[in-house]
Amino acid sequence: MGHYSQTKMLIYIHVPFCRSRCNYCAFHSVPLGRGLVPARSPEVRDYVDTLFLEIARQADAYGQIPVESVFFGGGTPSLLPPKIIGAIMERIARGFKLAPKLEVSLEANPESLRAPRAASGYLAAGVNRLSLGIQSLDERLLDLLGRPHKAQDCFNSILAAREAGFANLNLDLIWGLPGQSVRQWLQTLKDVVRLAPEHISTYGLSVESGTALELSIEQGQLSLPPERDQNIMFTEGAAYLEAHGYLHYEISNFARMGFTCRHNLGYWQGEDYLGLGPSATSTIAGQRWTNAASQKVWGARLAGQVPGPEIERLDLTNRALEMIMLRLRTSQGLRLKDYRELTGRDFLRDQQRLVQALHENGLIRLRNGYLRLTRKGMIVSNAIIGNIFERAKKTLQEGPLPEGAEAGDKALAPQAALRLAEAGPEIRPVVFPQA
Repeated sequence: MGHYSQTKMLIYIHVPFCRSRCNYCAFHSVPLGRGLVPARSPEVRDYVDTLFLEIARQADAYGQIPVESVFFGGGTPSLLPPKIIGAIMERIARGFKLAPKLEVSLEANPESLRAPRAASGYLAAGVNRLSLGIQSLDERLLDLLGRPHKAQDCFNSILAAREAGFANLNLDLIWGLPGQSVRQWLQTLKDVVRLAPEHISTYGLSVESGTALELSIEQGQLSLPPERDQNIMFTEGAAYLEAHGYLHYEISNFARMGFTCRHNLGYWQGEDYLGLGPSATSTIAGQRWTNAASQKVWGARLAGQVPGPEIERLDLTNRALEMIMLRLRTSQGLRLKDYRELTGRDFLRDQQRLVQALHENGLIRLRNGYLRLTRKGMIVSNAIIGNIFERAKKTLQEGPLPEGAEAGDKALAPQAALRLAEAGPEIRPVVFPQA
């Protein structure tokens, strides 16, 4: 891919294996079955060998860029024993320039930490942030999701992680599950807060195409909670976590002070990242490519037997739209100066009518040069961003504003500022939450 001088980079490693496929999952994964020891699987051995080759190849091109974080995602990365995770980290340390306070995250299923000394083994292998896919503490909901663990496994895995010495623990949860009430969700959050993790991720259930869950809903076997209840789950859940010391720093993420996920924050702030493993995506120096999902094709490409992945060159419009989308996911929001420096355009001037409409409905806030979504706005973030994109694509085609053009954040000062422009495209209506 060529050499490149950059200030910092993230590394993502996709581990595609899992014991069994969860009913809601649409990620690329290879179910190994419940009886097989992963380290003895020919597929796992081939994966590790190919990954070592990819690490060496990419280190030749990007090894001098300081790496801020390494994230093992999946699949279920904790199906790989600590010895293999340690060997992967050794190869990365050999080929790349690692930051002094490197964050190394590993996604793990609770039941995968049952093995004696598994948690301490991962810590010794270099992992310093453990992300446990708990999803729910309700046995019925875990069964509905097709999760391979029980509620007791969640408690046992947290205890094992703490006894091993992990001081940075994330718990993943899903809300808006079929048959789940607002009261059940808030009780789950209360139980999780009592477990005192440093970080909590709460994801609204997304019904993905082609999943077993989608089929069950289409056939009427399951139904999602009413939209109003889902809105309350989000807003009251977020308020509860913030009241108990968890900063709501991104739509789905909450952290105690000093424990935000540096890796994911890097994505949202537009940092470069190198993806390793089948189906992993990389974005470096305005170029993006994605590895083949098939392990066989991924290996054949690295061996030079078939052409490599197609490289997409991100143009100004794509980079600007990604900046809007990613920054608005965070509690800090979009820094208007960054948008102006990238595009030569003034965001508030270009989006006057929409900004006023969103502001009047309490969906955005403007402060200290940042535009951010309110909690109410986060519920309908996709619709808001879709509206912004529609206008931004047109204005970006016009090129930079002429020198001396009035800056929008001055022209749109709070009182007179957010006023409707006389002209401009019609705005598609946003469905505002009633919670």
